[in-house]
Amino acid sequence: MSLEILSPVSGKTTAMTEVPDPVFAESMVGPGLAVLPSGGRQDAVAPVDGTVVTLHPHAFVVATEDGRAVLVHLGIDTVKQKGEGFTLHVVKGEAVRSGQPIVGWDPDAVAAAGYSPIVPVVALDAKADVLSGLLTGGDVEAGDPIFTWDN
Repeated sequence: MSLEILSPVSGKTTAMTEVPDPVFAESMVGPGLAVLPSGGRQDAVAPVDGTVVTLHPHAFVVATEDGRAVLVHLGIDTVKQKGEGFTLHVVKGEAVRSGQPIVGWDPDAVAAAGYSPIVPVVALDAKADVLSGLLTGGDVEAGDPIFTWDN
């Protein structure tokens, strides 16, 4: 069954290899795409329908009914901001719909604090060959499709 993965933020898509963190760049946790967010305060939205199984101010995971999970990481090393500038809109364990706001944040503030605001969107524990239609170098709005996960 194919699962359409939506962009959690507005911006420009880029290859995961462009993420300035080896865990993401080398797809250690799974393949996917990254989005360089457009500036200004915005809400990061759920990339799929499912349940919020992990929730931090800087990152979240939504798991689908069939067990696939998508990680969204808001910036690199943003855990060091200890939640400052991030606003949670949901709680862990909550059922969400794709496109639903999960975390409010400001990519410009992340960059001003000295961190990369790039947003990796990862198909956790997947093999690269199950992803298709990866939109690289495209302008997207939050909620636009960025790749398909086939299983």
